[in-house]
Amino acid sequence: MTQQSHRGEAAMAGNWGSLLFFLALTVGGGLGVGLFTLPGEWYAGLVKPSFNPPNWIFGPVWTALYVMIGVAGWRIYLKEPSGPAMKIWWAALALNFIWSPAFFGAQQLGLALVIILAMLACILAFIAASRRVDQPASLLFIPYAAWVGFATLLNGSLFLLN
Repeated sequence: MTQQSHRGEAAMAGNWGSLLFFLALTVGGGLGVGLFTLPGEWYAGLVKPSFNPPNWIFGPVWTALYVMIGVAGWRIYLKEPSGPAMKIWWAALALNFIWSPAFFGAQQLGLALVIILAMLACILAFIAASRRVDQPASLLFIPYAAWVGFATLLNGSLFLLN
C-alpha cells in the first residue's frame, strides 16, 4: 500500500460521522419518500408488463441500493467535495427523490419517465466521473445503474400500456 493510499484510508476511517450523515440522507430520505408515496390502488389498477416484479422486492432492493449510494457519495465527498462527481451524485439523488412523487403521487407516467431517464444519465455520468477519483465509489453505482436501467424499462412499459 502506498503512503498516499494509506493516508486516504486513514482519512476515511476518521470520518464516520460524515458516513452516518450520507447513510441517513440516502436511506432515510429514500424511506421517507417511499412512505410518503406508497403505490396504492392507482398503481394496483395499472396494466403491467409480464416482467413486472412483485411489490415486496422493491423495499429490500432500494434499501441496499441506498446504502451503496450513500457510501459512494461519502467516499467522493471525502476526496473531492466540490468536484464534478459529487455534483453529479447530488443531481442523481435529487432526481431519485422526485421520481416517486411524480410517478406515484402525481400519477404522471410520462413525466416520471423523463425523470428516470435523466437519473440514469446522471448515474452513468457518476460512474465515469468517479472512476478517476475513487474506483470503489464508481463500482458501488453499477448495481444502481442496472436497477434504474430496469426501472426505466418498467416505467416506459407502464407508460405505453396505460
